[in-house]
Amino acid sequence: MAPEGGKEPLRAEFSPYSMGSDHDVYQDSSFKIPAIYLNDWPDRYIHTNFDSAANTDPTKLKRAAFIGAASGYSLASLKGKGDVFRLALFGNYGSPRRLEIYAIRRWILPSEEQENITWNWNLYERAVANSTESWLGPEGKLDLEIGTHRAIKATGDGLLRFARKTEPRGPLTVFGYDYFAEHAKAAGVATPKLLSYEGLWGAGEEYAYEVLNFVDAKRSAQQIRDAVSAEYGPVPLEMVVEYLRALEKIGVVEQAK
Repeated sequence: MAPEGGKEPLRAEFSPYSMGSDHDVYQDSSFKIPAIYLNDWPDRYIHTNFDSAANTDPTKLKRAAFIGAASGYSLASLKGKGDVFRLALFGNYGSPRRLEIYAIRRWILPSEEQENITWNWNLYERAVANSTESWLGPEGKLDLEIGTHRAIKATGDGLLRFARKTEPRGPLTVFGYDYFAEHAKAAGVATPKLLSYEGLWGAGEEYAYEVLNFVDAKRSAQQIRDAVSAEYGPVPLEMVVEYLRALEKIGVVEQAK
């Protein structure tokens, strides 16, 4: 606690990813900067004329600075398999929490979408396990066996693959400015239905953000639809393809060769 700050205990809790701040920029696929997002709630001054550094509780600032610095120092100081093993143990603490969310969501979906969310959950957990490769090299990659996936077969437009262009960089929508809306209007592109779509666990803004993030010249439009559906709820392939084609028309992506 800061001497001049609040004396309340830290009541931290993990919450699902939420958009609307600087972390959207860092974690956009054009930058790919890992971020720890500390969300202070409720914040009575946010987006008001009192939203200034002078009205920020010094204790909260000190805690945020400590958590950020300690996390960065810990990752930068990893040495050898022993440290990476301890890091893996900490990473495993999050797995039961993610599993609980997955189990709650899975049961309300039709069988085809249940298979899809299971597969994508397995892919994510394997990626978490394989992240040790960053410190140990290829020998540190666990490459867990996750079985096979009875994927929805891609046909027609579902086979399309797109690559993100080097410019523009960053998310297309930020506070006070919508790159997509401005350039779509200039290009005569109608507003894609995806932008107003309401899914089970996300809305158009979230779907659009992640669809662009999943564009990597490798994933097909069907695979992008499957990935974003596992995250925010099933969405029609046609809406994803329409949005990808709109991004192509305004020069954000191009079809992969």
